[in-house]
Amino acid sequence: MTQKIEQSQRQERVAAWNRRAECDLAAFQNSPKQTYQAEKARDRKLCANLEEAIRRSGLQDGMTVSFHHAFRGGDLTVNMVMDVIAKMGFKNLTLASSSLSDCHAPLVEHIRQGVVTRIYTSGLRGPLAEEISRGLLAEPVQIHSHGGRVHLVQSGELNIDVAFLGVPSCDEFGNANGYTGKACCGSLGYAMVDADNAKQVVMLTEELLPYPHNPASIEQDQVDLIVKVDRVGDAAKIGAGATRMTTNPRELLIARSAADVIVNSGYFKEGFSMQTGTGGASLAVTRFLEDKMRSRDIRADFALGGITATMVDLHEKGLIRKLLDVQSFDSHAAQSLARNPNHIEISANQYANWGSKGASVDRLDVVVLSALEIDTQFNVNVLTGSDGVLRGASGGHCDTAIASALSIIVAPLVRGRIPTLVDNVLTCITPGSSVDILVTDHGIAVNPARPELAETSAGSGH
Repeated sequence: MTQKIEQSQRQERVAAWNRRAECDLAAFQNSPKQTYQAEKARDRKLCANLEEAIRRSGLQDGMTVSFHHAFRGGDLTVNMVMDVIAKMGFKNLTLASSSLSDCHAPLVEHIRQGVVTRIYTSGLRGPLAEEISRGLLAEPVQIHSHGGRVHLVQSGELNIDVAFLGVPSCDEFGNANGYTGKACCGSLGYAMVDADNAKQVVMLTEELLPYPHNPASIEQDQVDLIVKVDRVGDAAKIGAGATRMTTNPRELLIARSAADVIVNSGYFKEGFSMQTGTGGASLAVTRFLEDKMRSRDIRADFALGGITATMVDLHEKGLIRKLLDVQSFDSHAAQSLARNPNHIEISANQYANWGSKGASVDRLDVVVLSALEIDTQFNVNVLTGSDGVLRGASGGHCDTAIASALSIIVAPLVRGRIPTLVDNVLTCITPGSSVDILVTDHGIAVNPARPELAETSAGSGH
């Protein structure tokens, strides 16, 4: 009796499996080798030109296209791709670039012609920013932080249909990094997010290298199509503008004061971590920390964010153990990625996405950031001028300020005849609750929410 029951149960299980196999499971089919190799040709990703790549990507009206800004003011990819897209007749596109700069002024005409109708970006500068500030776009620009962009993409609020990623070089399967080739831009931290999440990834490259190209920041299983172009960017322009190293005496004075504040803050100790944002004074702080680190025999465990030549110098002198690089701010930093094993490339997700399982900003001790305006409640504006015109970028400002143990804002009290310290900022990017200390050319101010810092700052002599 028991044997019959077991046999019956076995027959029922087999029948159930067969029913599922008929409905859900693809049957094995013997595919001829020639057919497989024809369908999976080794050069199948290569496109003769950009038009072919766009056509094969499946781009349609109303879709979202994305770009990265590793080349900053030297980017050539956005304009090149959008010009071809416009000529092909596409309309009503959403442009989602990790940031936009002065060099993207040609987008103005594409907006006027209805090619681009929505924009997501971290920042806007130059003629494009001025025209949008005057109402060129029917819909408001969506401004996000660097970490916020990743969350938008991963949550599905921003769906990238086709990502166009410019790289110095790659192989015929799409393995690429940002530091091999003539247009050496360094870290591809922002592009890595698009490669991970876009439905189609089109790689634009200046040079095709033998397979397999390694190390690969973007890997072959993320890339759909590849097109070789003359130029994707001018690497010489990466270190200009907001990422320049200043020689301005006032900015150097502010930077020196900020370094003193850090030393007396209680966070300046063996194994501390640091980041400096864009802007002359904030980037210059690193210079003044070197002597203080040597005299006190202190080494930093890591420096984070946009990496500069000064940080690379301290790393190679043994004063900063590791560099976590989401974007290389100059050619020295870009080249360092290739030669220094502890100069580590990270994605924007690893850098500052508050929704990730582990953002590096959550391990940050000290961050030094700039400001266009700061008010009496310590709210910071880094996006618009006093006239309301877009002229900056959110970047990682609010991401790092809230996560770091000590956030320092550096800014002159007055720029030209325009005050930096105001009653109320015009545009709040980083709320005052995230800011700890303001350092100016006329002294410092400590957020009342951090009374312990007022005592340590008094010890710095300011």
